[in-house]
Amino acid sequence: MYIKMTMLASALVLAVAAAPIYAQVSDAEAARLGQDLTPMGAERAGNEAGTIPAWDGGLTSAPAAHVPGGHYADPFADDEILFTIDASNLDQYRENLAPGQIAMLETYPTWKMNVYPTRRSAAFPQGHYDQTMANATRASMSEDGLTFRGTTGGIPFPIPQSGAEAIWNHLVRYRGESYAMNWSQAAVTRTGSYTPVRFDYEYDFHYGSLTKSEDQIEPGKIANFLQTVTAPARLAGQILLVHEYLDSRQAWIYNPGQRRVRLAPQVAYDNPGTAADGLRTNDDFVMYNGAIDRYDWELVGKREIYVPYNSYKLVGDTISMDDVLRAGHISPEHARYELHRVWVVDATLKDGTSHLYKRRTFYLDEDSWMVLVVDKYDNRDQLWRVAEQHNINFYDIPMQYPALEVHHDLQSGRYIAMGLRNDEPRVYRPTDPRPARFTPAGLRGAGTR
Repeated sequence: MYIKMTMLASALVLAVAAAPIYAQVSDAEAARLGQDLTPMGAERAGNEAGTIPAWDGGLTSAPAAHVPGGHYADPFADDEILFTIDASNLDQYRENLAPGQIAMLETYPTWKMNVYPTRRSAAFPQGHYDQTMANATRASMSEDGLTFRGTTGGIPFPIPQSGAEAIWNHLVRYRGESYAMNWSQAAVTRTGSYTPVRFDYEYDFHYGSLTKSEDQIEPGKIANFLQTVTAPARLAGQILLVHEYLDSRQAWIYNPGQRRVRLAPQVAYDNPGTAADGLRTNDDFVMYNGAIDRYDWELVGKREIYVPYNSYKLVGDTISMDDVLRAGHISPEHARYELHRVWVVDATLKDGTSHLYKRRTFYLDEDSWMVLVVDKYDNRDQLWRVAEQHNINFYDIPMQYPALEVHHDLQSGRYIAMGLRNDEPRVYRPTDPRPARFTPAGLRGAGTR
């Protein structure tokens, strides 16, 4: 498929061919950060057509209606739909759609994309910006090309020179400090039926922390992650603990039936995700997570495409989970799409390795480095699954954050929706970074039935 790249992307892709694979960018290139490039490495200016505005710092203040810890009030509630893309006018907008989005429109007559004005709302704390801008000349990939070195915080490669660098930006992007939240996932059948699985989540981020003291940060650790299933009853009490490092992962599972904690090396790669009914892999979670060693990563360039963005209505408490979930796909009436510039990264399975997905194409938001869309291909090179990450700005922090993650299986006609918070009373609550909580012993103590 022909990829239309911006001038910046074209220049960077050409630079990859001429530069050593582990080279950092020059001082002159790095100086552009905070100038014609944003602190995150995005193009500060809008596009020539005027359909993408300039970045003006993003959304950094909460509207009066916001209640801390509660659902995020929609700061763009008064925006009107500019136009709607559906199967009848697909050809008019094909150039600004990913192959998976085109397949969704062609597969489901009831699917459509309501397009709103583009709001470049992504914003992050100043400390994160400072770390990121410093990384341009100090961070580099390791000799094996699988991880990076030279920094303990910030986006490591704000001016990426390879696909591996770009995907690492997604993997370690700023997602807060230590906090808890509750949400549900639903594996929806072809007829639209589902049984929600409810989770309690606790996160404790080390890499890039802006609040932890040096002695509280474990070197090389990205985050601790605790997942507890609270419903339905047949699954309740199962707990997953993950220690995520730059170069490895350790995981343990508490099984309430056995009342035992076991190592869980299967929590990786293409092993099935928790209670996902086979509709996602472990490394599908948050669009991609974990080791990058099974793929070759190519930085294709940039495109302007319609992506989920500022999805406050879709994940808010003015509608319920039942309003969101439909047969075939989520309710298009509540979803919001905007035109944004994205980095395109192709991941192709390496010879001698295995994975359910032979190839994946990732579309990363230039303003936040969050993966917003993924096209996933099977071993016959057929488009198999399509994922979209609907997101919002947690403007009181601030940070751009995943809101509702949806993985569609085009072959089975099913999908899984993750992050359903509509019926939850609280969305986000800061917690103390309790190290003992995120240990196998702590897991054993927390396990009940």
